[in-house]
Amino acid sequence: MLPKIKICCISSVDEGKIAISYGASALGLVGYMPSGPGVITDEMIASIAKTVPPPVATFLLTSETRAEDIIAHQQKVHTNTIQIVDALPERSYAYIKKQLPFVKLVQVIHVIDDASVDEALELSEEVDALLLDSGNPNLAIKELGGTGRVHNWQLSRRIVERSKVPVFLAGGLRADNVQQAIDAVQPYGLDLCSGVRTNGMLDKQKLDMFFKAVGY
Repeated sequence: MLPKIKICCISSVDEGKIAISYGASALGLVGYMPSGPGVITDEMIASIAKTVPPPVATFLLTSETRAEDIIAHQQKVHTNTIQIVDALPERSYAYIKKQLPFVKLVQVIHVIDDASVDEALELSEEVDALLLDSGNPNLAIKELGGTGRVHNWQLSRRIVERSKVPVFLAGGLRADNVQQAIDAVQPYGLDLCSGVRTNGMLDKQKLDMFFKAVGY
């Protein structure tokens, strides 16, 4: 089965429609972040989300780390999925799920070392999916995604092999390396932003090349 493809950093209703027309099964809508591309207002996220037809998923990327703030963020924008890009100190996934029973939770793991593998496998017990990215939340100004960098795919493969939930692979994916990534990691889904953009805008030629490289 071909991996699902999530196009992130969607900035307008038109970009969402373009991504879906090429075969995207999910759109990433970026809320406030301390760094990285693609940030749009909550009002724009809500506007895009309400135009997306099922079964396409709408992912709110939130950097909030308190359960109440994550819940409030989703309730402003009404996406069907929350992508939590930073660690939750209180591990409040069960509480969030209870308050938002019809919303999926996806936890981002920034794959750095063996500790990232342990963290991912532990959190796979608590969320609906994992997303493996190439940020670094340990920096003074946190990198929480959108770096365009590839990380160690062997670490990601170890997570995929043992995770209790589906795993998306992100980080520096492009048409010319995506098949290598699929072979190395065997992810459930792929997530990308800069790999299908030119000067920050979705590039139809790059979208076409990427989806064809995956086998769509």
